[in-house]
Amino acid sequence: MAFTEPLRRSEDFGPGDYEWLHLLVGDWQLVSDLGFADLVLSFPVDYIPAAGSGNGRGMPAPGSAFEVLAHVRPLTGPTVFHQDLVGERLPAELSGPLRAAWVARRPDTLRAGAERGEGARQVTAVPLVRNGRTLAVLTVHTRRRAGEEATRQELVYRETADLLLRMANEGLWPDFSAPTGSRRGAPRVGDGTIRLDADDRVVYVSPNADSSLRRLGIDGELVGERLMDLVPPALGAGSVPDETLAPVLTGRMPWRTEVSGSRASISFRSVPLKDRSSRFGALLLCRDVTELRRRDLDLVSQEATVREIHHRVKNNLQTVSALLRLQARRMTTPEARHGLEQAMRRVATIALVHETLSQGFTQNVDFDELIERQFRLAAEVAAPEQSVRTRMIGEFGELPTRLATPLALVINELVTNAVEHGLGRRPGTVTLEARRTPGTEDGGPRLEVVVSDDGAGMGRPAVEESGAAAFRQAGPGEGLGMQIVRTLVASELDGTIRWAPREGGGTEVTVSVRLEEP
Repeated sequence: MAFTEPLRRSEDFGPGDYEWLHLLVGDWQLVSDLGFADLVLSFPVDYIPAAGSGNGRGMPAPGSAFEVLAHVRPLTGPTVFHQDLVGERLPAELSGPLRAAWVARRPDTLRAGAERGEGARQVTAVPLVRNGRTLAVLTVHTRRRAGEEATRQELVYRETADLLLRMANEGLWPDFSAPTGSRRGAPRVGDGTIRLDADDRVVYVSPNADSSLRRLGIDGELVGERLMDLVPPALGAGSVPDETLAPVLTGRMPWRTEVSGSRASISFRSVPLKDRSSRFGALLLCRDVTELRRRDLDLVSQEATVREIHHRVKNNLQTVSALLRLQARRMTTPEARHGLEQAMRRVATIALVHETLSQGFTQNVDFDELIERQFRLAAEVAAPEQSVRTRMIGEFGELPTRLATPLALVINELVTNAVEHGLGRRPGTVTLEARRTPGTEDGGPRLEVVVSDDGAGMGRPAVEESGAAAFRQAGPGEGLGMQIVRTLVASELDGTIRWAPREGGGTEVTVSVRLEEP
């Protein structure tokens, strides 16, 4: 359940309010790390909607407790709360001050003092106000041990956290224009922090940020300099900076960008600092992603290698299939020619699976695209001079690669068997149907594959085989094809197979395969 679900009972939220809170919680680790504080998002248990509040804005009922909706701990220092507070209620003594802060719509320090010899603990309430309405309350919980003297880095970090909290109170942060895609490789506070003033000049550089910039080739004093005057020249002659570089390095836009020099690749993220009238600076986060990009290149190389392997296997199998075809043409006995043609068809089926795998690098295969052509081809090859119609029902969807080859072979053999033995020399229809069934208490989801024909029928009762029994029991048809089917269903697919008379005449073969949980 989304943490905003309890808020929907307020009926006061406007367009974008829920999304804005989700953006805030998705990025509030930044504030927690800068402030060395636990952040707690809470909402009143008893809420008076705007229609009943008398002032056009909803508010907590007098004496209402506040329920915790979300909680984040700092990665840069010790936590105040060792147990997660989500679903809990804040202490009763905070209810009155939190309600007052909600109504006033201004941040307020609620409590400060020493607790159990652990130093000074402070709680600050920050009402999250958007379009003149308080949506929730953010409480900032910090603790500082007695006698500790704050370093320059701590002072800058806490000041920046306070500025971001003030922007959150005014609904100015987070910004909807900030990218919300993958955060892989995105810099955090501990990776490197830079503060800019209103003129885009550096006023503070953390040690990690200084190290990252030096790996990029930027030496000398950075304070007082503009990054746009330093970074592009360090990239080397002929480099073409991304169009997002200037807005990020000047702190104008809340975007991310990445630059690569001869020795390092650095990812930058910009957070403009502003009030309702102007921008007065920016926070830049940077991270050395050189090793990460090297691993990405390795993965791309591995992907290309795997695709090439599948492509070569497909080519080799097609060569084997062509050799079998040539050999079949030289056979003088019909039985030998037919056996080689069947072997050729089976090899071609496996080659088709590898052709599909060579076109992508995923754990699953779009089986519908793979089997549709093979289904029609199997029916045509089994009876080239016979009028056989094919029909597909349902969708297989994506299947794991480990199931694709054996299942394609099973379908190929069942379709061939339906044409040769079910229809005989008569015209008819072969139907391939796929049905997915959801998981139950007795097992996970299953895929049922039904191959049926409207031929003469079995002339015997239904037969079902599963597990090791598939190797022992005799189903209809004693040829090599049915032995292949039983072996693959039992050993590779770990499934069951059932032969039964088809309603209206003919035979129906159902293969049931257990799928992995999504």
